[in-house]
Amino acid sequence: MTQNQKALLVGVNLNNQAHFEYTMEELKNLADACHIDVVGEVAQNLSRINRSHYIGKGKIQETVQLIKYTDADVVIFNDELSPSQIRNLEEELDREVIDRTMLILDIFARRAKTREAQLQVEVANLKYMLPRIIGQNESLGRQGGGSGLKNRGSGETKLELDRRKIEERIAALNKELEGLVTQRETQRSQRKKSGIPTVSLVGYTNAGKSTIMNALVKTFNQSLDKQVFEKDMLFATLDTSVRKINLPNNRSFLLTDTVGFVDKLPHHLVKAFRSTLEETATADLLIHVVDYSNSHHKEHIDVTIKTLKDLGVENIPTIYAYNKSDLTSIDAPKVDDNKLYLSAKHDVGINELIEMICGEVFNDNVHCDMLIPFEEGSLVSYFNEHANVLSTSYEYNGTKLELECQMSDFEKYQEYVVE
Repeated sequence: MTQNQKALLVGVNLNNQAHFEYTMEELKNLADACHIDVVGEVAQNLSRINRSHYIGKGKIQETVQLIKYTDADVVIFNDELSPSQIRNLEEELDREVIDRTMLILDIFARRAKTREAQLQVEVANLKYMLPRIIGQNESLGRQGGGSGLKNRGSGETKLELDRRKIEERIAALNKELEGLVTQRETQRSQRKKSGIPTVSLVGYTNAGKSTIMNALVKTFNQSLDKQVFEKDMLFATLDTSVRKINLPNNRSFLLTDTVGFVDKLPHHLVKAFRSTLEETATADLLIHVVDYSNSHHKEHIDVTIKTLKDLGVENIPTIYAYNKSDLTSIDAPKVDDNKLYLSAKHDVGINELIEMICGEVFNDNVHCDMLIPFEEGSLVSYFNEHANVLSTSYEYNGTKLELECQMSDFEKYQEYVVE
């Protein structure tokens, strides 16, 4: 059995951040997700980041001493470092230096299952690596011109070759991704045309979005093969899943589960996953899932709202689902305006959630009577499948339906509506 790497965590508390300690705690959780054992922590209060080394000289010496004491293999920093900062720190500390972005990219790479997610993660990783290939051993040797700086010939540097290979690989991956994005957009367009409302689960990583999706699938579809992967770990879901939730009254909606957010989510990842996250931008309703048992759940809400805003997702009706309420003192289920306290793991509050969803996405449904000529029998079948038919009776000139239907259908088949 291979032994886990041992790491020191280093962070800068810039201008007394209110949530600094929590970001360091989260950094430890990210390290745990990469099977890295945290053996120590170094923090420094600064008014601005040290441009060359991220931390000051005194803290570098303190870190060197702590490395010797703990025998740490790697030093992990709580922010994204510049290429020069990584080089300078590795030289001073004589250890591998990793930043927060590298950790998150590594977790995403481990978790990606579908081809689209794997492509998105690789693009983000390559874009992160591109400016950081400077400083790798022998990178300045000329191809065919010897090594070192003395014999610089007219050939192409290995650095330039590496850079070009990465750029070519990014271009090839983006081309493949474009095809998948087009396919996704076509599917999204078809779903919109169907008139079925779309509800999107959003929230901080590990808040329980997949657990809520599975609870709804289990309650209304009774099909275990439709359930999505769920586990108590960071970024368990990277691939957008879409499930049709069929309700007993012939109503249905599409439920999408998307990648969870985290504080300081790398911009390369946000950009790479933009097409996936656009499922959220076109939703009729958002369910913002919150781990209510986490003492930092308010910060999680703020991070999620900010990330959604950065993606252009605004002004969409939202239900706040305060999940894992069974781990708190609150008496769940409890509804308070657009907030619901529930426990998806124990199926507590699922019926209340459905009622809230229906109140939002089916609020334009029209209650009416329609008299449909016998020769339009296919239309009766349509309403039996796509509307909530309350009663059916047969008259001499057609089939009379008392039903609740979408406003679009009410307007389309206005000629059959009877007072």
